[in-house]
Amino acid sequence: MLDASHRSHLPARPGIGYKPQHFSEILSDAGAVRWLEVHAENYMGDGGRPLAQLRHLAERFPMSVHGVGLSIGGEGRIDRDHLARLKHLCGWLEPASFSEHLAWSTHDMDFLNDLLPLPYTEETLARVASHIDEVQDVVGRQMLLENPSVYVSFTETNMGEIEFLTEVARRTGCSLLLDVNNVHVSCTNRKTDAYDYIARFPHDLVGEIHLGGHDEDQDESGAPLLIDSHGREVVDPVWQLYAETIRTGGPKPTLIEWDNDVPDWPVLAEEAARAEAILDRVLA
Repeated sequence: MLDASHRSHLPARPGIGYKPQHFSEILSDAGAVRWLEVHAENYMGDGGRPLAQLRHLAERFPMSVHGVGLSIGGEGRIDRDHLARLKHLCGWLEPASFSEHLAWSTHDMDFLNDLLPLPYTEETLARVASHIDEVQDVVGRQMLLENPSVYVSFTETNMGEIEFLTEVARRTGCSLLLDVNNVHVSCTNRKTDAYDYIARFPHDLVGEIHLGGHDEDQDESGAPLLIDSHGREVVDPVWQLYAETIRTGGPKPTLIEWDNDVPDWPVLAEEAARAEAILDRVLA
């Protein structure tokens, strides 16, 4: 059982996905930003300017480590070398939170540069739970598991996504990362109700929320197809769904996630300020 010091404890305010080009501006004028998140795989090396900057930021801000390479849902074993590097990073950084995706990205010895969805079956559930147990045991801290963005459905799926995530958390003691943009993307693509998804989600298990941008396309029949791109601002329907999420589950640490075509710092700071305003309205 993980002790309380190794469970997620970010402040229930806005955070930003850190990019090195914003280092000086964050230190001089962070605005509404109360914490920062980094992708684990960018900081698994030894020494150098990136790690020096990260150490400096960690003296001022609570930090969150977000992994994208563990392949929690993969059929093979967790990469032990990757896991050892992750343990080393979390050991010296002492992040307030650590998270990964409900997805797979490995096959045999190949690594696929994508986060691919899974069928929700008992077999998948057992495998994901086993992998999370291993990660939490090795890293020595609680993991948050993020709901995916989905573009296809699997015929072998025999349980709902919320049921699957809830049971994973029950079996492993992990928390959940609720990506509101992923909910909007997946529900649009599957033609289901995003507000119903939020109403049924186990908010007591949520340790962090993500907000990001997506691109719009069409499928082969001309129906809307949304792509989780992290390359633009949060759109109004996602802000509205976020407000409902906070009304339903209460204030939570909320990350502005912008990984591609990254804008100047004032644009990100403005997105964080908008999240702050929504949190303030709920608290009021």
